[in-house]
Amino acid sequence: MNLLRTIAFGLAALAGNTLAADKPNFVWILSEDNSIHYLNHFFEGGAETPNIETMAAEGLTFNNAFSNAPVCSVARTTLITGCYAPRIGTQFHRKSVTAAMPEGLRMFPAYLRDAGYYTTNNAKTDYNAKASGGVWNESSNKAHWRNRKEGQPFFHKVTYATSHEGQLHFSENKMKSTKTQTDPASVTLAPYHPDTPTFRYTYATYHDKIKAIDVQVGKVIDQLRKDGLLENTFVFYFGDHGGVLPRGKGYAYESGLHVPLVVRIPDKWQSLVDVKRGARTDGFVSFIDFGPTLLNLAGLTVPEQMDGHPFLGKGISSAELAARDEVFGYADRFDEKYDLVRTLRVGDFEYVRNYQPFNFDGMQNDYRYQMAAYREWRKLFKAGKLNATQSQFFQTRPAEMLFNIAKDPHEVNDLSGDSEHKETLLKLRSRLSEIVKSMPDLSFYPEPFLAKNAIPTNAVAFGQKHKDEIASLVDLADLQLGSFEAAKEKLRAALKSDDATTRYWACIVASTFGKNATPLTEVIANVAKSDKDPLVRTRAAEFLGLTKAGDPVPAIMASLKMSDSPITTNLILNSAVMLHDGEANCSFKSITPADVNQSDRYINDRVAWLSGKPTPARSKKKPRKAGSK
Repeated sequence: MNLLRTIAFGLAALAGNTLAADKPNFVWILSEDNSIHYLNHFFEGGAETPNIETMAAEGLTFNNAFSNAPVCSVARTTLITGCYAPRIGTQFHRKSVTAAMPEGLRMFPAYLRDAGYYTTNNAKTDYNAKASGGVWNESSNKAHWRNRKEGQPFFHKVTYATSHEGQLHFSENKMKSTKTQTDPASVTLAPYHPDTPTFRYTYATYHDKIKAIDVQVGKVIDQLRKDGLLENTFVFYFGDHGGVLPRGKGYAYESGLHVPLVVRIPDKWQSLVDVKRGARTDGFVSFIDFGPTLLNLAGLTVPEQMDGHPFLGKGISSAELAARDEVFGYADRFDEKYDLVRTLRVGDFEYVRNYQPFNFDGMQNDYRYQMAAYREWRKLFKAGKLNATQSQFFQTRPAEMLFNIAKDPHEVNDLSGDSEHKETLLKLRSRLSEIVKSMPDLSFYPEPFLAKNAIPTNAVAFGQKHKDEIASLVDLADLQLGSFEAAKEKLRAALKSDDATTRYWACIVASTFGKNATPLTEVIANVAKSDKDPLVRTRAAEFLGLTKAGDPVPAIMASLKMSDSPITTNLILNSAVMLHDGEANCSFKSITPADVNQSDRYINDRVAWLSGKPTPARSKKKPRKAGSK
């Protein structure tokens, strides 16, 4: 019996290896922190990238490829799972708790490995979800396809940190002493950036980094050619999310989401792609689709739990690819800085939904502001030396925005109030609301609540169980989009709800209406003073500070003492920094570490920023190593 079983297993393994041997190989080459705006192949004025352009001549260029999130850990988790992060609880960067994978789903390389592929990662992971078993044969800085068995098909992923944000954390002395290869006078600045020597030097440095990435791409192609594998291998080059110049990485605009993607098509497997080499496609693809695409190219079934759909392989025609015209994006927390933004790009138009519009883009974010260009930009704004377009980054945003990307690729002309585009606005508004409800989007609960009740165990099941409740919270948040008079009584009732999350959102919506919501001041002031939930108190205090109807500091300081977790404390401090940095101009200079119950690096950074008294650890902090896990 045992002998027969051994023989059967042996024959099955042999059959599997035989099948696997006649499958295409895959190589992913990722450059960190890189949007389309810095490669001339995609965007006029970008760096020349001859190796990537050669790949394109031998493959397919995607004019509309998107990371679903503008930051690495969230984007990479989206890539590896094929799932929308706000649906599975992986939307916060960096994770406070690690999410469980959706029930029955594994990270997609595991399915390739089961099919006989040798899967290697060199070397960054940075996932917000717990790795399922059998994902990589090897994941290290030595991982390589050359370590596989002879004839074994492979999937190899390599990440280059040459263009990482940390590469732009240089000193003023370096700007004076080190010349760039790219002439700073030759670069084209985005209209929202001030034209200064600092910005020009930063652009030029980044162009140099993109050129270095191109050399690294060429070396990978040469290795495949030398090994006799190039014409049996699909090679993907893409950015892991948007570019790193200010208002790129960490911000849900095209500059943070629109990535370069070129796929080199091998001769042997040309039949799997319904396009001619050297073509471009305008079809929309995003990171949820990349894993399903590899599975489809390998002839494998895409798990139903994935949100993405293949864009290459059997069953995918060029016409079907070209017809794809919708992509969804999300932005939640970036280190210590919170936001809640959802985006919907349909054709030429991008709809941006700012659920907490008073969290203006230019709020202090410690890692961002280690870049000299960020610090100079803020200094110029405070000195009143910027024009209207350059000042937008530091000003309160509308609850919704609409941009025509074809005419306004840098998204500086908001069309949401233009009657000519009202039909488009309403159509995209409705569609985005439908998406977040049907998902359902877990971010309508505060992160501390999710960390306790959903993320560590089964976020997907939690979302389905509370789908109707989330939909009601979305409807409450969408009161922002109408008049205060129409919303007033619903908000008054919500402020008195027994449900803390309902009260939380009622305060946020009231703050969006600003001084128009003055009739609710008395009830909100009472919430700020006596609510049992520290986050609800904090949101009520925001209203008082933003409308100047009262002093928000006592309520926020009391909330900090009520906090029972670092996640809660960090969210409270985000509100304090927003009120401190913005037009409310509230002072928290008296705050000390003794005023908070919790401590971690983000909390310490926030307290140091608010007090204006950097700690020794902060003042001596070195930039994070590029590409660090």
